[in-house]
Amino acid sequence: MSGSPHVIRGSVSLPEAELMWRFSRSSGPGGQHVNTSDSQVELRFDLAKTQALPEVWKERALERLASRLVGGVVTVRSSEHRSQWRNRETALVRMASLLAEATAPPPRPRRATKIPRGINERRLRQKKQRAQTKRGRDGRDWS
Repeated sequence: MSGSPHVIRGSVSLPEAELMWRFSRSSGPGGQHVNTSDSQVELRFDLAKTQALPEVWKERALERLASRLVGGVVTVRSSEHRSQWRNRETALVRMASLLAEATAPPPRPRRATKIPRGINERRLRQKKQRAQTKRGRDGRDWS
């Protein structure tokens, strides 16, 4: 296709041999030509059987994409563009970013920290000062 492999992350990329393409007529704009050309692209990747991903990544992706998988296969469609070639590019990029997101390591757990006493005391002092200012506005001593 474009010659350059679509990198998922690091040195891991989408293997061209494991990608399954399907083309069909796309709805939307395109004039008379659209009735004869198969510009919609469906890209399928067998996540369950692939050897391209490290085992840890594969398990993580299978778990995170469970709702999108049909028999271990993840599918991406593209029909925004009028040309099949551009739809293929879009589908490849989408698939690579989807897999990159699904295989990303989980975020580090947040370490709970204690608010310093000085900051809390300053906040309470400012609250008291503000309350005092507002209390002074009741208008009783205005002549």
